[in-house]
Amino acid sequence: MKVLVAIKRVIDPYVKVRLKSDGSGVETANVKMAMNPFCEIAVEEAIRLREAGHVSEVVVVSAGEAVCQEQLRTALALGADRAVHIEATANLEPLCVAKLLNAVIAKEQPQLVLLGKQSIDTDNNQVAQMLSALTHYPQGTFASKVVVDGDAVTVTREVDGGLETLNLSLPAIISTDLRLNEPRYASLPNIMKAKKKPLEVVKPDELGVAVTQHHEVLDVFAPPQRSGGEKVQSVTELVDKLKNSAKVI
Repeated sequence: MKVLVAIKRVIDPYVKVRLKSDGSGVETANVKMAMNPFCEIAVEEAIRLREAGHVSEVVVVSAGEAVCQEQLRTALALGADRAVHIEATANLEPLCVAKLLNAVIAKEQPQLVLLGKQSIDTDNNQVAQMLSALTHYPQGTFASKVVVDGDAVTVTREVDGGLETLNLSLPAIISTDLRLNEPRYASLPNIMKAKKKPLEVVKPDELGVAVTQHHEVLDVFAPPQRSGGEKVQSVTELVDKLKNSAKVI
């Protein structure tokens, strides 16, 4: 069974985000970048499925500028077999990403597609659902447990009321949540081996997909700073503050 894993390049989650002075977006120049944490979980799950004997090949794919190859090489160092880089502009909209992935799926014919449930930069949480609609594959989102059994996969997903268990027939789309696993670290020998693993570069035109923008960012600004709290000495004073100062009662 072949597994396709989609990954995204984002600002390192431990780096403080800074805005551009012109308000056009987030500053990425000279900023440490990394693989999206949810995508790391998807890569780890694919490698674990291969180690368990359910998967024969793990293919990672990313869409974006040439610098995305850094994260693809990281995924190869973690254990993926080969990579596909869709060379496109940065800041692709979710629907465009889903269309690009749909074209790669048509070419690669994987039995299972794994994605992080969302990226930590835009937090859209849309690509997996859109990809399921485009491919007509069943979907299991927010997966906290994945069990492959023959031509089916059982997905335990986190919902507001607790846990929900789905039984999906393959091929299927699964988006991963935080509690699915704990990603491993790449060893130095594997990092060196990753440099020799195949990495294919394709253009959106070669996949038959037109990259279009439907949204325009008008302004990006930081949220207002929160003011400090205030201590009160009694319940009477608290009620007075809530009534006369905060005016919430």
